[in-house]
Amino acid sequence: MRKFIGIASAVTALVVSLAACGSSGPAADAGAAGAKDPSSPAAEVLKVGASPVPHAQILKFVKDKLAAKEGLNLEIVEFTDYVQPNVQLSEGRLGANFFQHKPYLDDFNASKGTKLVFLQPVHLEPLGLYSKKITKLGDLPQNGTVAVPNDATNLGRALKLLADNGVITLKEGAGTAATERDVTGNPKSLKFQPLEAAQLPRSLEDVDAAVINGNYALEAGLNPAQNALVLEKAQDNPYVNGLVVAEGHEQDPQVVKLAKLLAGPEVKQFIEQTYKGAVIPAN
Repeated sequence: MRKFIGIASAVTALVVSLAACGSSGPAADAGAAGAKDPSSPAAEVLKVGASPVPHAQILKFVKDKLAAKEGLNLEIVEFTDYVQPNVQLSEGRLGANFFQHKPYLDDFNASKGTKLVFLQPVHLEPLGLYSKKITKLGDLPQNGTVAVPNDATNLGRALKLLADNGVITLKEGAGTAATERDVTGNPKSLKFQPLEAAQLPRSLEDVDAAVINGNYALEAGLNPAQNALVLEKAQDNPYVNGLVVAEGHEQDPQVVKLAKLLAGPEVKQFIEQTYKGAVIPAN
């Protein structure tokens, strides 16, 4: 028994000695400091939610070509809807997002009670009218069906596009908040079919035409500059897409770095060369 106790004591002493060695020394000290230091690289990752096209593509260009020299550690999270990127940003699961224009953000904040801030304009994706059944606007059939986005801001935007091109007439002053109830003139008795924005490209098989957001048109292989029957004008357009953060995080170092790069000449050149008018730089 005395021999067993002696061996156990020796083993215990050895374990304590090794544990003490393991918790000391420069490497261990650096690891411990890194775990606690908010300036360590792991703690500085900026997680940004984005639509796949063109937002995530633009962010990937920034990440691959520009971020390192600015000390920006970027993680891109892709979303295929317009709700979760704002929900997750509000909940703190994202550090920023890049997929929306300010009218949509304002409506989201008002309806959901979130406090998100539009920080940096980046580009415009012109809204367009597309069809697989006709090749020019004048061929829209009597009693035809036009699919439109079902969210409040993009519905008004779609109806304004149709009104600007003489397809319908809207009540005076309806502006971007227009709904179907604001249509005062509809010579072809068109029916409007509101759908979630992401579903609009697929609806082209079933409707006469659809008003599609630029990012979803691009994802579906449509080129707004070439395939749209009519397209929004870029001048004085309020629907510029940009970088959004939660209120109070506008001056976070990584956010400031990303905003600077998105507004820079390299990103402008990338957008112009990659999308050839289908996406228009804001700066």
